[in-house]
Amino acid sequence: MIPHLFRTEYRKIIAVLCKHFGLEHMGIAEDIASDTFLTAAQVWPMHGIPINPVAWLYNVAGNKAKNYLRRHILFENKIAPQVKTDAHLFEYEPDLSHQNIADSQLQMMFAICHPSIPQEAQIGLSLRILCGFGIEEVADAFLASKDAINKRLYRAKEKLREEKIKIELPAPSEIDARLDTVLTTIYLLFSEGYYSVSRDRALRKEVCLEAMRLCHMLIEDTSTNKPQVNALMALMCFHSSRFDARVNKNGEWILYEDQNTELWDVALVSKGIYFLNCAARGDRLTNYHLEAMIAYWSTQKTDTKEKWEAILQLYDSLLRVQYSPVAALNRTFALAKAKSKATAITEAEHLNLTNNQFYYALLGELYTGIDNSKAIQNLQEALLLAKTQADKQVIQNKMAHLAHI
Repeated sequence: MIPHLFRTEYRKIIAVLCKHFGLEHMGIAEDIASDTFLTAAQVWPMHGIPINPVAWLYNVAGNKAKNYLRRHILFENKIAPQVKTDAHLFEYEPDLSHQNIADSQLQMMFAICHPSIPQEAQIGLSLRILCGFGIEEVADAFLASKDAINKRLYRAKEKLREEKIKIELPAPSEIDARLDTVLTTIYLLFSEGYYSVSRDRALRKEVCLEAMRLCHMLIEDTSTNKPQVNALMALMCFHSSRFDARVNKNGEWILYEDQNTELWDVALVSKGIYFLNCAARGDRLTNYHLEAMIAYWSTQKTDTKEKWEAILQLYDSLLRVQYSPVAALNRTFALAKAKSKATAITEAEHLNLTNNQFYYALLGELYTGIDNSKAIQNLQEALLLAKTQADKQVIQNKMAHLAHI
């Protein structure tokens, strides 16, 4: 219960408190929010979970904020004089209404993504503060050490404090530039849930749903309801539609070709199509548009050459818009379907992604039926690089199958 609420409510409390205290005092907001959950962990086991746990957390956070204002010398000497005219704001509970939470989070997303700090720091701070990521999860997202991430986030907070960045939406002329970083953050959040490596769980639906909620918040605001935002929402809808078919009852991966298509959520596919149509306005083709169209084709149950040729062409366009080794690797699977395994093997091996488990896993799949001994060799390499038990189980199952052919 508490871990789930921490994931969903921690960032809301911080956003509202930061709006009261100012972004330069983010650390104080974090301390109050963390202390609120620590209190819950101490009290609930003894007295039971409250009837309304969220309201309890908000009430405790509000009380802790007021108490802090009354007693802490930092506020007495530095902040109180500045907010004296607004002191009435702290005479009652901080406004934790749905609308104020949404407004505060939206404004906080753009405040954190201020150009005064590097983009990687913007994304890392957003994942930490607004998405509730632990330091280890942020480090995994950037393939960096926890120490490096701690230093990066500290420098970013200091810079925001020095610049006295306000929690507010930027001017219309600045929104698009900052929006790119906001969308990258949401994309990384969804990706962590869709394929989790920081925890030994194959799929974390609650994380994916939170990413979709943040994206929907952007769509609901007229100033941020842009084509690329709708394209990202479409992408997430298409991927989410296959949640129930992606893992079995033991939490193990089910490969795409083995999924029960009857478990695919047609309502989410329809929503994805709606948002993809909304994304069609404008003249800018982003990676989210192309990835959404690829994901759309993946929700089509027919396994035709036309389908895979369309996906192949979309990958070609995606690599021109935004090259990434992962996209290039995924393209080779579509190439195998549209052309031949032999053609795909040549292109895949040319990528030479020898530190990537999926590179070897894909080669294992491509060599199956052509040279099973090479398939097993590649799968063994993939097994050595696999990080999660779910991945290891899939690879071991494939190797066991090949050994009995």
